[in-house]
Amino acid sequence: MNDCIFCAIVAGEAPSLPVGESDGALAFLDVNPATRGHTLVVPKLHAEDIWSLSVEDGAATWSLVQETATNLRARLQPDGLTLFQANRHSGWQDVFHFHVHVVPRWEGDGLVRPWESAAIEHEELEAVARLLT
Repeated sequence: MNDCIFCAIVAGEAPSLPVGESDGALAFLDVNPATRGHTLVVPKLHAEDIWSLSVEDGAATWSLVQETATNLRARLQPDGLTLFQANRHSGWQDVFHFHVHVVPRWEGDGLVRPWESAAIEHEELEAVARLLT
């Protein structure tokens, strides 16, 4: 993809600060971090979103997400970790190359949940389950 910044980063044509790599994925620091150590993990082959991601590239990306999380825990010693992955504009995706945010978390870091959970009627859950099975 000629206009994809993440493809340019993978190709070494755009600057980045890599913190991990495998045959199929690359991990690099987010230039607009939510917290110290906020890392993005991307498949090396372009996939716009989760629906265009191959199983193999998804597995490579997830494996590097786990390695990155372990590295962040060992080196930065956060209190917790948030993984975030968005798809398409309505799902809050900003860069249209599949990626996972690996965000180290500390008590009082100022980040807030994007939504609050609310219970619904069991019948509604059953109706959705029927649609999905």
